[in-house]
Amino acid sequence: MSSFVPNQPDPKLIRSSLTRSSMSGRTLFSTVMTVLAFLCGVLALVPLVAVLSYVIIQGLGSFSFNLFTQLPPPPLVQGGGFGNAIVGTLLMVGIGALISIPFGVLAAIYLTEFSSGKISRWVRFATNILSGVPSIIAGVFAYAIVVTTLGTFSAIAGGAALAVLMLPIIVRTTDEALQLVSQDLRQAAFGIGATNFQTVMLVVLPAALPAIVTGATLSIARAAGETAPLLFTALFSQYWPSGLLEPTASLAVLVFNFAIAPFRNWQSLAWAASLILVLMVLITSIIARWATSRKAY
Repeated sequence: MSSFVPNQPDPKLIRSSLTRSSMSGRTLFSTVMTVLAFLCGVLALVPLVAVLSYVIIQGLGSFSFNLFTQLPPPPLVQGGGFGNAIVGTLLMVGIGALISIPFGVLAAIYLTEFSSGKISRWVRFATNILSGVPSIIAGVFAYAIVVTTLGTFSAIAGGAALAVLMLPIIVRTTDEALQLVSQDLRQAAFGIGATNFQTVMLVVLPAALPAIVTGATLSIARAAGETAPLLFTALFSQYWPSGLLEPTASLAVLVFNFAIAPFRNWQSLAWAASLILVLMVLITSIIARWATSRKAY
């Protein structure tokens, strides 16, 4: 008795229907969109490559070891450096980090682990607004609060202005990092008798630490390149910083002052300072990528 399967498709027709046609509308549309996406990606890199290459070319011509050890020279005098601006930048960014990182991390811990839904929504909304405030507004705020109180431009005022800019970045990144920690880790800690405080400090924070470090380094990279807040708070100085309550030089303000000056030696120092700023941002970005690649659990 022979079996008969009705309407069995031809294997040749199946093979031909699965073959991709290079002239079909769907294939042409996919090819065009792929090429368009590639071109858009290349165009997005063009400004970055152009800026970096131009800064490197201009900055390397004036790059020397004296830049890190000497003070800015008078106009039309060759040589000199901006060691005071490097020290001032590190000093004010460090002050801003000391203020913003503890407050930002603690605020994010409260939002994620201890706050109610309505309070956390309002705080996150306020943080998003603060992150979009122009940097010059932070400088005016620090001038009104710190400079007028102390009666002088100072590194403390500059650090306070930078802390205002760094705080929302740290709060947002830490908040998102804590929310990404698996609930299984919290439940496991509760299951062995840990308190809420012990769970946060010994389980949740170590798991989110790489992302927290990433947010802190990104905020430091942004603060290092800010100019407008420091014009209102730290101003500038041609000398080495000898205290926190006096005008302090910074790389960003030095670039601003020397780049618009009509003196060639100051303009060359401005390009070299720009290169140093780019290298600082590059180093912090590398640290951020390294921290992101590490996981506690």
